[in-house]
Amino acid sequence: MNEETKKAIADHALAEYPRESCGLVVLHDGIERYVPCRNLSAAPGEHFVMSPEDYALAEDMGPIAAVVHSHPGATARPSMADKAMAEKSGVNTWVIVSVGVQLDGTIAVEGWCEFGPSGYVAPLIGREWAHGTLDCYSIVRDWYRLERGIDLPDFERADRWWEDGASSLYMDHFAEAGFVDVGQDADLQPGDVLLMQIRSKNDVPNHAGVYLGGGVMLHHMHGRLSGRTVWGGMWAHALRTVLRYKGEAA
Repeated sequence: MNEETKKAIADHALAEYPRESCGLVVLHDGIERYVPCRNLSAAPGEHFVMSPEDYALAEDMGPIAAVVHSHPGATARPSMADKAMAEKSGVNTWVIVSVGVQLDGTIAVEGWCEFGPSGYVAPLIGREWAHGTLDCYSIVRDWYRLERGIDLPDFERADRWWEDGASSLYMDHFAEAGFVDVGQDADLQPGDVLLMQIRSKNDVPNHAGVYLGGGVMLHHMHGRLSGRTVWGGMWAHALRTVLRYKGEAA
């Protein structure tokens, strides 16, 4: 990147602090240009969700050369979510700029990092939470890919879709993903997807886990690290139905 592009990126990051800034470097008529984009995340101080409209407008200007975002109050080092997003982005260059409070109280750029897709797969246990990238559906998809060699489709999901009064992500898409609904009282088998309702204003299942067998579930709760937990208690109480992948023994 040239110095003019880096200055535009830094200025945007400083202006957005303490929110994460995000934007794109495009080649407009062969000239490098930074295009600031809106961060639509429900938690903009922790994650970024780039506006699809802004992305489309930037694409109209020219080829996307890099995806850029800031880390306010954190190092310029890619998080698990950053690396996972880079893998599915189709963009080879990702840039992080870190900004933070200095000893004199001013906000300044503290570091830069450039990285790109490298085949990264987040671990099933201990992965960080980032809705739409590393969340409860992501861990179901990754478990099926790693343990069963099955690629489940991904679905676009808005932040807090379970509070919009209408959406039902899991119930709308489970058949498309290759699952059948075997009901709340099914005898559980390894690989079954457990759909639970946890503080959903839409009155729909909004959390999923994979039953591993032996009374253990793998899942990823909002704002927590992913992990295994004993199936039963509050989780069983929250269960709304069980999904089974087609081809599994009935």
